[in-house]
Amino acid sequence: MPLQLSVIIVNYNVKYFLETCLLSVLKAMQKVDGEIIVVDNHSTDGSFDFFKNRFPGVKFLWKNSNDGFAKANNEALKLAKSDYILFLNPDTIIPEDCLEKCISFLVTKNDNGALGIKMLDGSGRFLKESKRAFPSPATSFFKMAGLSKLFPHSKTFSRYHLGSLNANENQKVDVLAGAFMMVPKKILDKTGAFDESFFMYGEDIDLSYRIQKAGFNNYYFAESAIIHFKGESTKKGSLNYVKSFYSAMRIFVKKHYGENKGRFFLFCLDSAIFLRGTLSAISGIGKKISGKRKALPEKSIFIVTGSESEIEMVNKVLKAALPKAKIAERIDLEKIYEYNFKDIRSKEEASTNGIIFCEGTLSFKQIIEAMQQVPASVPIRIFACGSHGIVGSSCKNGPGNVIVEST
Repeated sequence: MPLQLSVIIVNYNVKYFLETCLLSVLKAMQKVDGEIIVVDNHSTDGSFDFFKNRFPGVKFLWKNSNDGFAKANNEALKLAKSDYILFLNPDTIIPEDCLEKCISFLVTKNDNGALGIKMLDGSGRFLKESKRAFPSPATSFFKMAGLSKLFPHSKTFSRYHLGSLNANENQKVDVLAGAFMMVPKKILDKTGAFDESFFMYGEDIDLSYRIQKAGFNNYYFAESAIIHFKGESTKKGSLNYVKSFYSAMRIFVKKHYGENKGRFFLFCLDSAIFLRGTLSAISGIGKKISGKRKALPEKSIFIVTGSESEIEMVNKVLKAALPKAKIAERIDLEKIYEYNFKDIRSKEEASTNGIIFCEGTLSFKQIIEAMQQVPASVPIRIFACGSHGIVGSSCKNGPGNVIVEST
């Protein structure tokens, strides 16, 4: 008998984020008959030693080279034994009822569609790439030229991210994000898996396109929300990101558009990249992004939401990593909705370095809901029960933060 769901995760040098991700997935799988497959793309951060004696119910595939996101997913897909496949990024956290809800939704659609989900960044803010349109020449030009950012709700200029559509309603869309992409296996049997010509970026657009061409629908699901830290991959806004995204678009255009239309499409992309580069140079946005994690101040101050025992564990990690760090206050979850975060400045004569949510007493779902109430200026970090690190990301375009004892 087939299983209900196979969750496939590709890891590359994000062991602490993957650890938290797995802890959330295992809780979400408690009422789902399924399996978890992790493919490691030759990480150099000690992932093998870190995971070799942990998560016995998870199947790990350890590769000797990094052959890209698409190929790694395809290798795991060959081993999958379920009716539904979920391609999931390692820098995500999902709520406990997420998988049940998503499968139930697809069942109501008679399994004639695939599903993406509402995504939030590490600050609890909506990620507009949760819902996207296919990159037509005009749509891609408006995005690359920055017009979609200037007119975020325009049907015309913001079509790439479908900015005119309500982010809180389920609806049909064109593109599903590869960070969370649930597809019935029967659809993948008909369309084929990811195109391995794409190394990073574009493979989700290509598969979404083929799903539609095969007569199925792509759905944006708004009845659940996940955290996607994002900054753990190529830094958005960096020259490397622009080149990678552009290269992926070239592959997509050559594959799916006719020669005449494709030639015009590439001209639009070239023009948009030139315009974006010029604007970046003028505004100073184009400064080189180092990709280094910003170190936390030695005298970091935090407020924490969790039980007394959880706070003791957090304090142990903080003291080992940042000996002068301090927990200024413990607050109950319900008080977050009315809490004045500026109070920390007057009490400690310094600004807080964020709030830490402790999973255990709180569910992942409660944390995800509460994160959306925290001011964007306040960094958020999460300490999951059983984890070795406190993870977070206050910048969706830069690398995340990990606080561990052995820093």
